[in-house]
Amino acid sequence: MDSVRLSQQMKFIAEIDKLKKVVRESWLVDATRKETDAEHSWHIMVMALLLSEYSNQANIDVFKVMKMLLIHDVVEIDAGDTFIYDKEHVKDQKDRERKAAHRIFGLLPPDQRSEFTALWEEYEALKTPEANYARAIDSMQPLLLAYLNGGCSWRIHSIIKSQVIATKKHMGNGSSSLWEYTQDLLDDAVKKGILKE
Repeated sequence: MDSVRLSQQMKFIAEIDKLKKVVRESWLVDATRKETDAEHSWHIMVMALLLSEYSNQANIDVFKVMKMLLIHDVVEIDAGDTFIYDKEHVKDQKDRERKAAHRIFGLLPPDQRSEFTALWEEYEALKTPEANYARAIDSMQPLLLAYLNGGCSWRIHSIIKSQVIATKKHMGNGSSSLWEYTQDLLDDAVKKGILKE
């Protein structure tokens, strides 16, 4: 057994436990509280597995997508969750997250550090079918929660439909079917009065 390697892996495992304390702006379906990054990561991985038939790419590598989704928010341990509609906080998001990726993935043994960094960078670059599908799922989940909980975060932050569309339209790059479904949800949200036109 390589005790140095195992020690590095255990340090990483202990570090990512902090993701359970990073609170997002998305409220649970029952609207009792906001979700954590760890809960979000679990939820989007299940969604990615369940909805993979709707990817624009046939025979997408779902395991790779799940790995991307599992690690892409780990950087928020240091960088914090950036609310997509907070224009000021979004400005330095990439720099904060890049620095966090370097530190956190740096805890791993070299081969795993390289693998996790490459997966994280692929997700950020959005140049592969897997990255685009992963981003579509990641974008759909908070929107779905907002729709199901009566628009908690939309109302709190005075978000309107055009803002949601502007920040979510890239979903079509990974899944035109899920983007079409999402647009129907948004139309229904406006009809129900939980999202303003």
